[in-house]
Amino acid sequence: MRVALYLFVGVMFAAYPALRPYSDEVGSAGADAFASSNWVLSHTFAMLGFVALGLTVLYGGRRSDLAVVTTWIGVGLVLPYYGAETFALHVLGVDAVRNANPGLIDLADPIRYSLVQSVMFGLGLVLIAVGLVVFALRNRYAAVLAAGFVLILPQFYTPPAVRIAHGVLIAVGAILAARAAANRSVDSAQPISTITGA
Repeated sequence: MRVALYLFVGVMFAAYPALRPYSDEVGSAGADAFASSNWVLSHTFAMLGFVALGLTVLYGGRRSDLAVVTTWIGVGLVLPYYGAETFALHVLGVDAVRNANPGLIDLADPIRYSLVQSVMFGLGLVLIAVGLVVFALRNRYAAVLAAGFVLILPQFYTPPAVRIAHGVLIAVGAILAARAAANRSVDSAQPISTITGA
C-alpha cells in the first residue's frame, strides 16, 4: 500500500505543474488560464497528492507522531486554499471568457491573497515541510521527497520551468521512497532459516 501511495504522490505532483496553464493571470490571458479544464485538473491532482502524502506519512508512523500530526494539520490548512484556487478561479475564468469581461479576473487576488487564506496556506506548507523532514529523519529513504516539500513554498515564486522541475524532484523522491519501501517489504517477508538463522 505504501509503495502505491508513494508512486501516486509522485505522479500527482509531477502532473500538477506540468499540466497547469501558465500566464500572467490578469486580463484575457488570466481568464483563459483559469477557464481551462487543465486548471481544474492540475489543481485537483495537487489536492489528491497532498492527501496521499498524508497517508504515506500516516502509514509510516503512529497517529501521535510529530511527523503525522504536523503533516496532517498542514494538509488540512492547505486544502481549503486549493479548493478556492481550483474552483472559484475557474468559475471566474469561465464567466470572464463567456461574457468577454476580463475585468472579473481582478477578483482573483482577494480570493487568493487576503490575510486569512494567505496565512493558512503558508503555515500549512511549512507544517507539511516540517512533517516530511521529521519523517525523513527516521526514514532516510524519504530525504529527497522531504527536500521537495521543503522547497514547495519558494517554488511558487519561480518561472514555470522551475516549477515543473520541482514537480519532477518530488516524483524522483517518491520513486526512491517507493523503491525503498518495496525492498523493506521483501526483506520483512523473507523466511528466517532455522539452520543458519539468516
